[in-house]
Amino acid sequence: MIKRRSLGQHFLTSNSIAKSIVDSAHISKDDIVLEIGTGHGVLTQLLCNDAKQVISVEKDPVLYSKARDAFSHVSNLTLEKGDAFKKDIEFTILVSNLPYSESRTTIEWLVQRKFKCAVVMVQKEFAQKLAKKDGKERRAISVLASYCLDIENILNVKKTNFRPPPKVDSVVISIVPKHVLSEQIVHTVNKLFSFKRKTIRHIGKKMGIEIDSDKRLEEMPDGEIIDIAKRIAK
Repeated sequence: MIKRRSLGQHFLTSNSIAKSIVDSAHISKDDIVLEIGTGHGVLTQLLCNDAKQVISVEKDPVLYSKARDAFSHVSNLTLEKGDAFKKDIEFTILVSNLPYSESRTTIEWLVQRKFKCAVVMVQKEFAQKLAKKDGKERRAISVLASYCLDIENILNVKKTNFRPPPKVDSVVISIVPKHVLSEQIVHTVNKLFSFKRKTIRHIGKKMGIEIDSDKRLEEMPDGEIIDIAKRIAK
């Protein structure tokens, strides 16, 4: 078994949890499903049973080759090797047991796209970070997720359901889009939070606009932060 610790990947071994993940996506025969990380294919065949087409992308060349051998008979499956985030793939539903290292990248990538829904597994701590609405622990990713996505925790997954087992438990989350942002706005929100200990007036001066407010980012609604990012990005 390949242990992709460098990617933060831990392979799901529970078929019942895999089925719950796929069932939660409510896939129809009209859907094009993107799977990021084929891994050992625990989700792949289940996705193909329900979808019009499945596009499964795997970074690891050895796992990719094994998947090609294992699923060569599946007519509605396209296997691709490489980084899914660097590919231009049209899809309606995303389903993935994400490598932990890719969780933030995935959320930032999703807020820039139109899709019907996503069901992904993430580290429990990351799911809690996405849900953070205010306070000093609030992060750029929390604002982007809250503004652009409706996120619901749908299944807790113990670390014993993976090989190799991670150090923490995981959560399967359901994601439905609300708003789409440009890559530039996402970058600007991240830049705003690099000054998060400053007042928004001070941050505005740093970034070339005038803001008549002494609030801090942790005190501001998501929409106001996005509006400021849009002003800066003009």
